[in-house]
Amino acid sequence: MAGAQVFVSQDEFTCSVCLDTLTEPVAIPCGHNFCLKCLTEYWDDSQVCSCPQCRHTFMLRPELKRNNLLNQVIKKLKKTTLSSPPPQNYSSPEDVECDFCTGKKFRAVKSCLTCPASYCQTHLQPHYEGDALKHHKLVDPDRNLKEKLCEKHQKSLEIFCKTDDSCICMMCVVTGHNGHKMVELETEREEKQGIWSRGLSKTWPVKTP
Repeated sequence: MAGAQVFVSQDEFTCSVCLDTLTEPVAIPCGHNFCLKCLTEYWDDSQVCSCPQCRHTFMLRPELKRNNLLNQVIKKLKKTTLSSPPPQNYSSPEDVECDFCTGKKFRAVKSCLTCPASYCQTHLQPHYEGDALKHHKLVDPDRNLKEKLCEKHQKSLEIFCKTDDSCICMMCVVTGHNGHKMVELETEREEKQGIWSRGLSKTWPVKTP
């Protein structure tokens, strides 16, 4: 029986410290992966030995060994992405269109919250190859990007201010929310989803500044 095909992209193998594709990847006991150099420097500069992603603290500093299998997967993925991008598909009414195609538009494979715009596979390549774009926040194709931008600063909404019960951008954090209780938006969303699953709430905070 033929094996099922699995399609992945480089942004699924990103180090949360440098926000770049993993280099010399290492895994730690909590299950998260980082660049060997990034994690080593992070721990060398920290008073406690904790995971930069989930903040789990280790009593003893784990020995870091390169994940050879993951390293090979990333190398092959980079070669595949650069040499033979997947076939393009023209967009249908249900799809998100690429904002940069002229004439008949291809289907977008990613949307960028930083730009903000949606890209087909060809026009997405600079986000993987160029130093100026590779730190941008890529998400699944989204036709409602404007709803994810701060109305005041036109920056992506990445933080949830618990004090004001609103989603805010990083500029809002600096200019109007000093001293407020804040968490990453994904953390708040996961918390709210947990509440929903227990039937305690039916609404998600959508108020923006």
